[in-house]
Amino acid sequence: MTSELLDQALVEEATKKSGLIWVKGPGVPARALWHAWHEGAACVVGDGPGEQPLPGLADGGSAEVTVRSKDKGGRLVSWGAKVVELVPGSEEWEAAVGELKGKRLNAPDGEAMPGRWAHECRVLRLEPTGVVGALPDGSLAEAPVPSPATTRRPIPAGLPRLLFKRKR
Repeated sequence: MTSELLDQALVEEATKKSGLIWVKGPGVPARALWHAWHEGAACVVGDGPGEQPLPGLADGGSAEVTVRSKDKGGRLVSWGAKVVELVPGSEEWEAAVGELKGKRLNAPDGEAMPGRWAHECRVLRLEPTGVVGALPDGSLAEAPVPSPATTRRPIPAGLPRLLFKRKR
């Protein structure tokens, strides 16, 4: 019993403090998602224009969540989750969106964001199932997920001299 309580406390504290979680749905690679911890679950919003994609996460499905350290970026804990899609306008949806709204950076529409989320996005709760996985010994590095984003070009050769020159 105490081991279960310690696992639950570890999952909650680590997930609350981490800005990103890695979520792996059935048949899709793990993906970094921003989230908000609310009432015992990690809440995420996505699958709409300008929002993060949520591939493989379906209502009633399962997912594996890996939490990283905010300081060092290393894995802290990995836990199983049940995916629950919240109905727009419901009390649970409003509470989750209230938390998510404060965490969303650089929103293009500011105060109109919850309305856009209700019409164009999905809000999901990732509820811990109580299954805490063992962390692997080796690296889990994978190739990046295909994206329309592009990589920056190399910096100009003279830029480091301009940035790091000594003031006299």
